[in-house]
Amino acid sequence: MSRRNFLCGLGASLGSVAMTDLFAADAVSIPGLGPLAPKDPMLPAKAKRVIMLFMEGGPGHMDTFDPKPELQRLHKAESTLTKEGAPFKFFVGSPFQSRKVGQSGIEMSDQWHYMADPEVADELCNYRGCQAESVNHPEALFHMNTGSRLGSDPALGAWATYGLGSVNQNLPGYVVMTELAMPQGGGGNWSNGFLPAHYQGTRLRPEGSPILDLKSQSNKVRGHQRRTIDELAFLNEMHADKHPEHAALDARMESYELAYRMQMEVPEVMDLKSEPDHIREMYGMDEKDTEVFGRQCLMARRLVEQGVRFVQIFSGGWDSHDYLEEGHSSRIRSVDKPMAALIKDLKQRGMLEDTLVIWTGEFGRTADNNKRGGVYSLGRDHNAKAMTMLLAGASVKKGTIVGATDELGTEAVDVVHPIRDLHVTLLHLLGLDDNKLTYFHGGRYKQLSQFGGQVITELLA
Repeated sequence: MSRRNFLCGLGASLGSVAMTDLFAADAVSIPGLGPLAPKDPMLPAKAKRVIMLFMEGGPGHMDTFDPKPELQRLHKAESTLTKEGAPFKFFVGSPFQSRKVGQSGIEMSDQWHYMADPEVADELCNYRGCQAESVNHPEALFHMNTGSRLGSDPALGAWATYGLGSVNQNLPGYVVMTELAMPQGGGGNWSNGFLPAHYQGTRLRPEGSPILDLKSQSNKVRGHQRRTIDELAFLNEMHADKHPEHAALDARMESYELAYRMQMEVPEVMDLKSEPDHIREMYGMDEKDTEVFGRQCLMARRLVEQGVRFVQIFSGGWDSHDYLEEGHSSRIRSVDKPMAALIKDLKQRGMLEDTLVIWTGEFGRTADNNKRGGVYSLGRDHNAKAMTMLLAGASVKKGTIVGATDELGTEAVDVVHPIRDLHVTLLHLLGLDDNKLTYFHGGRYKQLSQFGGQVITELLA
């Protein structure tokens, strides 16, 4: 199989998912297990697993978790940020009110109802000092997800599973969930890049069977399938003996075995009907606005509970150049209840202390408006110099605001760090040293941060 054909087939069906995990059969870490076998962390680890909630499009930080009273005061006043001779712009105050919630007094807009619950709010660390490098959606998405703006490097989840493996050998180590529309840049956001193919994220389909060919044909029972695989293995072994130069054949044989095991475990993990009614309701699965994201958040909890190392969920529609109030209120409503439920659920199960939950977008928004369709709108443009993100669990400083943006939200001014430092910090929480987690490619050893970074100690308890 050519490299191009192999990569095109990734994620298409259960068999290809299995082959993704087992293709490099010669690179075993533990006898009898493949390259995703569990590995010891390099450092004392605070997190064993990660759930990343990605708000694609760039949420307005001043409209979510970084209120700006001065911007409210200047609403519709001429923007002083516009360069001389540039088209007229005006400041846009947030359409939402803000308030302090929980015992910690952490700030958020009044659109967040369930996240404002003290049981949730006091678990949050709001980081306001991160800065991106691009205001172009695909580049910024690639940068936040892979450390590279070019979209050809391994994703965060790929590095995590490369460094730590996966606890459950019957499930993919890195799982991705999206809405019907793929995020800009598509699968490049969860690519294995130059790492071996088994570290690529496995995307669960948003409709129908999460993985194709998950169920056996109706005319076959498990015994029939077992005999078929055994017979196929016998024939393949005969062929392998005659052609020892084809090392990939061994991995292909093993992929059938993994697929067989996944057919036993994956349906059970995906069966949300087994959850009690009060849990499904807590995630909002009985409501139209929250059903999709709620289902994905509950699925994320079940996956990490079964040993999946890294789960990523993409929520689109946050790119509010106009109709800011309608757009952001709708998107917040769709994720508010499921996000709060996820944190509560993990906490109640004793999993939050070693699960890192991250909420972020690819960049923030501007304090003034932009021109769309020939008119100036009540919306915001892209802003790489200021953004907000939430972290919870895994010994981050809970009930705390770290860093700050200026009074209008145009630029980070305190505890300012680039994205590579955020990545180094996430690896550090997983017990991985970015300078030691390297892979030789293109004539040199490469790492997630590209050329090194520093841990953001202010985020750590």
